Amino acid sequence: MAGLEVSPEDIALAALPARVGILTNGLAEQYQRDGQTPFTLQDGIAVIEISGVLVHRGAWIGRSSGQTSYEGIAAQLAAAVGDFMVRGIALEIDSFGGEVAGVFDLADAIRATRAAKPVWALIAEHAFPAGYAPASQADRIIRPRTGAVGSIGVVVMHADLSGQLSDAGVTVTLIHSGAHKVDGNPYAPLPDPVRARIQAEIDSIRTLFADIVAAGRGRRPRVNAALATEAECYRGADAVAAGRPMKSLTQPPHSRPLPTP
Repeated sequence: MAGLEVSPEDIALAALPARVGILTNGLAEQYQRDGQTPFTLQDGIAVIEISGVLVHRGAWIGRSSGQTSYEGIAAQLAAAVGDFMVRGIALEIDSFGGEVAGVFDLADAIRATRAAKPVWALIAEHAFPAGYAPASQADRIIRPRTGAVGSIGVVVMHADLSGQLSDAGVTVTLIHSGAHKVDGNPYAPLPDPVRARIQAEIDSIRTLFADIVAAGRGRRPRVNAALATEAECYRGADAVAAGRPMKSLTQPPHSRPLPTP
């Protein structure tokens, strides 16, 4: 803006935003250099909010956007683990789900974090599929009476717009190289072989989801039990009962209390 004085450091920071990804974690490093924390610190507990639509990339997306990025959550986790002032981590979760991409890597990171510091998941009030994946990796899950969890499943949507376009007198021609290059495009009905291949892919992802849940809950519920829920959602006491007869979903046998100051 004309006439506005901006320091070179601020210009550089705006031009090159720090990111967190598979190869680098510039966001967490930047906060550490500045002596800041990318999370709320309450009585020695790092509170990390996981809310709204969950997306893979996005570095630092705030609650005002209605989205939370996996890489932003990962940056907060890394900063919390390296902060000697943090004695435990609380994941405050209220999400109806989000992208598959990145969620299982985040789940692995949360499960690994438990070796360094206790992690509890606080459901406020929903943790559905992509929201339940990180919750399932905590030492302990706590939910209010009306809190809901589950939906261990995957969904893909295909919209066939060919009839609507035909009525409007519009013909779409896709010129492509490679027999499968335009599989699943919205300008034609979905062929049975393509549908079958997509179904096989999301079935495989659902099994991976069940594997992640089983690993996070100490093999309770086991993979087959997680798959047997058929992506059902559970509210209140039903959520606890869904983890039985092995053990309650709310407190696996390896659960640890948060240390006192």
